[in-house]
Amino acid sequence: MITAGPMPDTVATTSTVRLPRVLVADDQPDILEAVQLLLKGEGYEVETALSPSGILLAVQRHDFDAALIDLNYARDTTSGAEGLDLLGRIRAVDPTLPVSVMTAWGSVDGAVEAMRRGAYDYVEKPWDNARLLLMVRRQVEMGRALRAGRQLQTEIETLRGTAGRPLLIAESPRMRPVLDLMARIAPSDANVLITGEHGTGKELVAQWLHAASARATKPFTAVNLGGLSEGLFESELFGHVRGAFTDAKTDRAGRFELADGGSLFLDEIANISLSQQAKLLRVLQTREVERVGSSRTKRVDVRILAATNADLREEVSAGRFREDLLFRINTIEIPLPALRDRREDILPLARHFLDRHAQRYGRRGLTLDAGAAQALLTHSWPGNVRELDHAVERGVLLAQGTSVRAGDLGLRPPGPPARLEDLTLAEAERAIIERALARFGGNVSQAARALGLSRSALYRRLESNGQV
Repeated sequence: MITAGPMPDTVATTSTVRLPRVLVADDQPDILEAVQLLLKGEGYEVETALSPSGILLAVQRHDFDAALIDLNYARDTTSGAEGLDLLGRIRAVDPTLPVSVMTAWGSVDGAVEAMRRGAYDYVEKPWDNARLLLMVRRQVEMGRALRAGRQLQTEIETLRGTAGRPLLIAESPRMRPVLDLMARIAPSDANVLITGEHGTGKELVAQWLHAASARATKPFTAVNLGGLSEGLFESELFGHVRGAFTDAKTDRAGRFELADGGSLFLDEIANISLSQQAKLLRVLQTREVERVGSSRTKRVDVRILAATNADLREEVSAGRFREDLLFRINTIEIPLPALRDRREDILPLARHFLDRHAQRYGRRGLTLDAGAAQALLTHSWPGNVRELDHAVERGVLLAQGTSVRAGDLGLRPPGPPARLEDLTLAEAERAIIERALARFGGNVSQAARALGLSRSALYRRLESNGQV
């Protein structure tokens, strides 16, 4: 796994936890108050501004995760700005800040022009609360991804760990060809298939590829296809129009539209049905999407970064995956080794997670004692780097004194497996799944067949058990 810091719902500081911070600007105090109350009720920290100069001053003084400004400000000329220059001036101060605009009904053309000039999205007044909250949540997610991306991009030269503490932690010889391949293909627009067991860091590799590309300032959008039902697939990926189905109360852009100009990460791509594969293939071929319930098509410019822990060539042979879709998503394949095959990275990764969680929980100065280090090195890590991260976090929470000890990590010692009759029903299910995954080297498709489940059913059980 290549690892970077987390993008949590809250931001950790030395002594406090910062809520996601949103800047809201409008020249009408009642509008500001209404939006502020709505966002605060959802757990956001909100700062307001009444003027363009106030907006720029706030952006200069504070780090915001998202900004929501009145469209009139985007057209302001009183401060010497011309046209939509204010958006450019905000971007000059903070290139990673996603800015959305609010517009009166009937001024959609102006909002579209604002989006062409760099705005993330728009919402009409009077707004739908659910639509506004969803937009802000996605802004915050994108803003944090962009910040992580810029940090990654500035540290491309640390691929081999030559510039202090590297953001990319990969010292094992098994990772050298992976890093070399990533560096060569990142600047291109080639579609990439990232393969490897659960927990090896496929999404972080996708984030790195996006951050190191010419698309870095555009959206990185991720969707877990393994968690989508048949009915939600088209709406989630392609969007829908109001009235397309019972709960479609407003128009909604799909993930392809949200990722336009940037990169779309399709996780667990082997989990979709053949009918869904056909719909996805059509969009990849035509570069056009059609929202559910609409007859209008829209062109999209998206780089596809897909991931799976399945052997797609085996899935093709078995008739479960379309060969033409595999060709489309697999211009370049990046195979990630399991953690057990790159043991040189276990302790560097563990120390990275230790520093991160110690800061998060106010336990700075913690170290791994010799017993903990030995336990980490000898563990089999069926859950790969994700399991390592969770074990270290547990150790930080349970450590007494200044060291994390082996017992704090919660790792099962070597020895015979627990008897199923001694376990609860939930524990027994988890143990059976773990054994099936271990038997097939983490391959979910093979484990699912052995357990008499579909891939999607097994994946839902893994999610509910906290095993992914």
